[in-house]
Amino acid sequence: MSRTSYDRYLTVFSPEGRLYQVEYAFKAISGSGHTAISVRGKDTVVVIIQKKVPDKLLDASTITHLFSITPTIGCVMTGLIADARAQVSRARQEAADFRYKFGYEITPDALARRLANLNQVYTQRAAMRPLGISMILIGVDFEVGPQIFKLDPAGYFVGFHATAAGQKQQEAMNHLEKKWKKLNNGRGADDPFAAGKTLDRAEVIELAIEALSTVHATDFKADEVEMGIVSTSDDEDEKTRGLWRTLSEEELDEHLSAYVEKD
Repeated sequence: MSRTSYDRYLTVFSPEGRLYQVEYAFKAISGSGHTAISVRGKDTVVVIIQKKVPDKLLDASTITHLFSITPTIGCVMTGLIADARAQVSRARQEAADFRYKFGYEITPDALARRLANLNQVYTQRAAMRPLGISMILIGVDFEVGPQIFKLDPAGYFVGFHATAAGQKQQEAMNHLEKKWKKLNNGRGADDPFAAGKTLDRAEVIELAIEALSTVHATDFKADEVEMGIVSTSDDEDEKTRGLWRTLSEEELDEHLSAYVEKD
């Protein structure tokens, strides 16, 4: 049998032990043309992604890759946007069910685990197909602080100090690793957790902008990117402290200008 015979069915392994349909779902993410980056610090976690408006007649305010799931948890989706909306809808349902059952908001890790379990089921039932998306979930757990989780179509999820997804994922990850090693007086590689605790709100935002600008070798304008944030920092407005929100164009312009001037 040729490779094409093995990739015709989701549930059939190739002789090398590969599931080609699941691998194609990963290709849908890298082929989406977007790069998402997420960074967390001592009291802040952010996500940033390019904003591309393919046609001048489109209403730019209706195009987004950032979604709110609960008041304190949000996500950035990379890949097929229709699949992303379906996943976000299910995530909101799971979060609402959790709150109804237990009387308090779901934590980022519990939500990530539940969605990863659902993604895994999609890889073993012939009646379904894996979703062609990578979800980076961010939020603040009031016991352990800011959190980042990344989920993939195979049902794998893991927590990160900083991560990337999409077209330039590897280049962005390499850049973030280099930056992380220099934190905490060059001891970032020995204790990544302690290194992350040295980053305040402004530094987390700057590092995310720098990583995206570096891998694309361009200085973005405020209408070319979108950023989501959850922060318990004193620098955050008291009304939105600890809550998920997206940065306005004015705020983005301020941070982007500060990065360009510093550079």
